[in-house]
Amino acid sequence: MKNPLFYRISQLIGFLLGARVFVTILLTFALYVSTFFLFNREESLRNFVFDFRVHGIIFCTVLSILAGGIINQFYDQEKDQLTKPFRTRIQKFLKQKYFLYAYLTLNLISLGTAFLISPRVFFFFLIYQFLMWFYSHKLSKILIVNNLTFVSLTVYPFFGMWIYYKTFSAKIFLMAIFLFLILLMIDIIKDFLTKNADKMFGYATIPNQLGSNVSKVILGVISVLLMWISTVIISKEGIHNIMNLYFAGGLLVLVFTIYLLLNPYKKSNFLVLNILRIWVFVGIIAMLMDGIILRF
Repeated sequence: MKNPLFYRISQLIGFLLGARVFVTILLTFALYVSTFFLFNREESLRNFVFDFRVHGIIFCTVLSILAGGIINQFYDQEKDQLTKPFRTRIQKFLKQKYFLYAYLTLNLISLGTAFLISPRVFFFFLIYQFLMWFYSHKLSKILIVNNLTFVSLTVYPFFGMWIYYKTFSAKIFLMAIFLFLILLMIDIIKDFLTKNADKMFGYATIPNQLGSNVSKVILGVISVLLMWISTVIISKEGIHNIMNLYFAGGLLVLVFTIYLLLNPYKKSNFLVLNILRIWVFVGIIAMLMDGIILRF
């Protein structure tokens, strides 16, 4: 390598992509926003800032998610060569053994921190890390189970904070189902885009096993359920805050996504995927703005 600086930078970028750092940053932001503005509405900002137990739990979550991204790319590396060629090329600057070292180190630090917080938190993350490994090792190739497990692991940390604060209400429950379903929809649409690679490497996905038409019917049913949940939330409180306005706007977004899914346009699945991803991010911002207005 003629340029050692370029080589080191490439190694760093390869590691960041392998660990899915950017997705982790977004999930961390979402976790902080939901924890303070949704689950923990009674505690003041000062008390929250100095609640090191909560920060410790989120820190363990971040490390576990990073480790999960690493082990997932380790098992999916052959498939990623076809579906994510640029990322795979960058990751080749770093040997796979270093990814495994990082995976073990991140998990051990996470479990060590969790044990210092409490044995219950330790077992919570031990189960989380085991399930992420088991998903990558076995469950990612099993029809329907792969989608349900992936989405469940994504919302697992939010469920943990919900239980931690014991903030049980009908609205939060409906919002949790909404998040689960929209992430499930995103994951199924991702399988459309990697259909050929999934078939080649033995991943049993809904588009491959059930066909495009049945898959789109399933996506349509999920969209209708999302619209129903949005309507229920709006009907209870009306459109008097930013979060409910978000659900109202979501009705139009879902109608548009159904139209695109039924449209034979070549890139319709790609458009729907990115629209839904953006809408999830808009939901995080809406929760943040709504929380700021209500609390301050």
